[in-house]
Amino acid sequence: MVSIKSPREIELMKAPGRIVAQILREMGEMLEPGITTWDIDRFAESRIKDLGAVSAFKGYHGFPACVCISVNEEVVHGIPSKKKKLGEGDIVGLDFGVHVDGWYGDSARTFPIGKVSPEVRKLIEVTEKSLALGIEACRVGSRVFDIGHAVQSCVEAAGFSVVREFVGHGIGRALHEDPQVPNFGSPGKGAVIKEGMVLAIEPMVNMGSHRVAVLDDGWTAVTQDRKWSAHFEHTIAVTVAGPVILTSE
Repeated sequence: MVSIKSPREIELMKAPGRIVAQILREMGEMLEPGITTWDIDRFAESRIKDLGAVSAFKGYHGFPACVCISVNEEVVHGIPSKKKKLGEGDIVGLDFGVHVDGWYGDSARTFPIGKVSPEVRKLIEVTEKSLALGIEACRVGSRVFDIGHAVQSCVEAAGFSVVREFVGHGIGRALHEDPQVPNFGSPGKGAVIKEGMVLAIEPMVNMGSHRVAVLDDGWTAVTQDRKWSAHFEHTIAVTVAGPVILTSE
């Protein structure tokens, strides 16, 4: 059952969205060679408390941290570690969510650490562009697979691939709600997009094959060919005037 939010409920969802956006920006500002992924997560947990929110991820199905931190060939759900230091030329995906008064916000962004290769820079730029195109397709009367088609078309035209195993989702009173929002598919198919839907659109884009594998920790998804991956996400409200990004400051 797809949850439809009232204008007042969408307004309430702006509070967690703003906090997610702020802390994501602050985490991005602290990234530099030598920092550990554990340091990033500790910072995020402290800021969540400062801003009066609750982590959406810590404890979710047993996940041990507040931020999913995925480096280089890690696609999503990387677990922060004191042993994992970021290095010059790496890329790091930060996937982050909170809830405030029972309403959730969820967003992700991939950051370069120092100077990265032109191809890696292109991967990040194309992934972010594909998110923007997916958001643009998120309009009343369109279909869910129109979003995925917009993402996939952008990604594959650039010579990259879209992950199939993980998709976007509805969001609201729960972190994951119906419908699922794939980043691929044929236009004109899937559930009709209606006013009041709130969706987390999140392309995950690989430099090589779209295939992924989950490591022995049960969480960290990596590319099967170990080529690098990028991830961007926003929480979007569907309105008659067009899509509204809730995870912005």
